[in-house]
Amino acid sequence: MTRRAIAALALTCALVVPAFAEPFEERIAACLACHGEKGVSETSEVPSLAGMPEKFTLIQLYLFRERMRKIEIMNDVTKGMTDSDLQRFSDYFAKLPPPIAADPPDPAVAARAQALVAKHYCASCHNPDFSGREQMPRLAAQREDYLLKSLRDYKSAQRPGYDATMDEVIRPITDADIVDLSHYLSRLR
Repeated sequence: MTRRAIAALALTCALVVPAFAEPFEERIAACLACHGEKGVSETSEVPSLAGMPEKFTLIQLYLFRERMRKIEIMNDVTKGMTDSDLQRFSDYFAKLPPPIAADPPDPAVAARAQALVAKHYCASCHNPDFSGREQMPRLAAQREDYLLKSLRDYKSAQRPGYDATMDEVIRPITDADIVDLSHYLSRLR
């Protein structure tokens, strides 16, 4: 996503961010403006949050609020949120039905990705169906462009993990592997 596109998205999202005195229903509209109706994103490099494990979303919101994870629009939206606010937003997204992949993966790519998943034990943290659990995100049917960006950010240390596990797992993964994994995971049903 270009800087211009990010700025335009940030401005669009910022315009719908109501004051924190507004009811929850109005405040969640700001989230849905960027993360998609019913939490299923249609915006490049913006994740779908529907069906995301509650603890994962809670931790991410906390990291944004504390500016430990820096994405300006998210830092602005979470600024001033209480712990109760973070919990309420996390609970909201966890209860939404997760996205459903429209297309199956390319069989050759899927075979390569499945070998990587087995070799690096990805399913031990993210669940065999990649639905996520506890503080590990749901990866199944996530936006492919978002998965590419996230995995590349982990690989380049642009996105800090809150424990060393992901840093260790991603180290031997190549960019070609990241492309295969992103294609495969985004199409899991």
